[in-house]
Amino acid sequence: MSEETRAPVRIGNMSGFYGDRAAAMREMLEGGELDYLTGDYLAELTMLILARAKQKDPARGFAASFLKQVGDNLELIAERGVKLVANAGGLNPAGLADALRDLIEQRGLDLTVAHVEGDDLLPRLGELGLDESALAANAYLGAWGIVECLRAGADIVVTGRVTDASVIVAPAAHHFGWSRDDYDAIAGAMAAGHVIECGMQATGGNYAFFNRPGEISDPVHPGFPIAEIDADGTSVITKHEGTGGSVTAGTVTAQLLYEVTGARYAGPDATLLLDHLELTDDGPDRIRINGARGEAPPPTLKVSVNSIGGFRNEVTLYLTGLDIEDKANLVKAQFQAIEPKPAQMDLRLERTDHPDADTQVAATARLTAVAWDPDKRVADSFSRAAVEFGLGTYPGAFFHSPPPKSSPYGVFTPAYVPQDAVTHVAVLPDGTTATIPAPTDTRALGSDHTALPTPAAPTPGPTVRAPLGRVAGARSGDKGPDANIGVWVEDDAAHAWLTHALTVDKLRELLPETADLDIERHEFPRLRAVNFVIRGLLGRGVAHGARFDPQAKGLGEWLRSRHIEVPAALLDHDADSPTTAPHATTESEARR
Repeated sequence: MSEETRAPVRIGNMSGFYGDRAAAMREMLEGGELDYLTGDYLAELTMLILARAKQKDPARGFAASFLKQVGDNLELIAERGVKLVANAGGLNPAGLADALRDLIEQRGLDLTVAHVEGDDLLPRLGELGLDESALAANAYLGAWGIVECLRAGADIVVTGRVTDASVIVAPAAHHFGWSRDDYDAIAGAMAAGHVIECGMQATGGNYAFFNRPGEISDPVHPGFPIAEIDADGTSVITKHEGTGGSVTAGTVTAQLLYEVTGARYAGPDATLLLDHLELTDDGPDRIRINGARGEAPPPTLKVSVNSIGGFRNEVTLYLTGLDIEDKANLVKAQFQAIEPKPAQMDLRLERTDHPDADTQVAATARLTAVAWDPDKRVADSFSRAAVEFGLGTYPGAFFHSPPPKSSPYGVFTPAYVPQDAVTHVAVLPDGTTATIPAPTDTRALGSDHTALPTPAAPTPGPTVRAPLGRVAGARSGDKGPDANIGVWVEDDAAHAWLTHALTVDKLRELLPETADLDIERHEFPRLRAVNFVIRGLLGRGVAHGARFDPQAKGLGEWLRSRHIEVPAALLDHDADSPTTAPHATTESEARR
């Protein structure tokens, strides 16, 4: 690592997904000082959407909203001198870079653009042993291609598929002159990147305790987050002064647990030991992330493989009043008798009805019928058949809307290829290229079990049956077919209870939908948290699944609503009092 002492680098976020707040770029540029402004535009489903767009028009395939944002703010970008780094290139980073250069030339501004490529493995599917029917196959690249672009003086860098944190790691690595084996520093920047890459989720968006008095300032319009990263990789998560939302230990913890698995969080440039992270209070809306430890990266790169699995059709019917189960059984039998029969069907009755209801909505249940088939004609016939028995089924039957035609559905499949099988290229502002060598120092992922001690079981005492959410926060999300739920608490007593009470068996009991699925459980003692990975809950991914919450966004809130025996002392512990950064220690406490 360079010995030069430099001030922390301020890296802001302006997008957590393709479709995030359009005004965020201007808000962040006008809101205060920044060195870099970054954006994450690519989710697994987004890659499929962009692939289909590019299939129709080879000039497309990138996040068009980013191009519009830049166009709306180009003079401001030049005036403020803030460099932009975004993965908005999607499946066509070169096309986006060309479009940006055209904009800059039209405005007569002196800004340079570079891009990163090499993630697109579609031309090499057979060679690499990947699904040759794939519509898109993209390796998750790391930060060093972006670093080369920044070293060459680029003002705007766009990439295709890189890991979400890489757009934050790269500016820090460039700013401080990190070497590729500065694993602790890189890991620290990965932690900061993981927190801010989902935008407002770090400042109170989608936050379990959003309505606790004094917890989140202006939850109606949260600001976007900033990471102030130091030379050693430690960071402070904050936001522009005067913007909405709040940065607390809770908001940062929630995001650290989002869409992760175990203690080792692998990336192309390093593996972050998540269980070593600690949070300390650094002032209002300032939470410091300490203790990052890194290891050499794994020898493989993850590949996002998206393919068309066939055709999907969905029909929703409503069942009102008495005899709901009998009504559902009748219409299920009618669906089962459809000819031609789809290759796969899923018929789900959701008992949203209540007895003796005073509104029709409250008296009504929902039955969702989904069909999948390789043949579009068969999938289309599914909804036509549903219409045909509309007057010959259970009493009171009605549809949510006219049954649709089928549409293609995508399937996300993760794959892995050797790091040295991928050619990672930085295309510099002058058009020359720099090839990023694969790491020579790699380490296979070891055990995900934390080496940190588990707290002792609490002394038994009186309990009260109460919602888990009275004492615990949660955040959930998806990774392909799997879901994760991170659960955290705010003090040591609650942590001791949570660790011993919320087991895999207890989770299966609280969420019966998971009863027959493989579940992994991981502990994060320094975050006072446990994390569950539920394998296969989401079918074959968001574009395929029949689950009504296909990305498991509400799964954690369902868990928090379930009742469990909670020590009375925890509920008496002023659980509803206003608090900011409730489980962050002070700097002096952290050093003890």
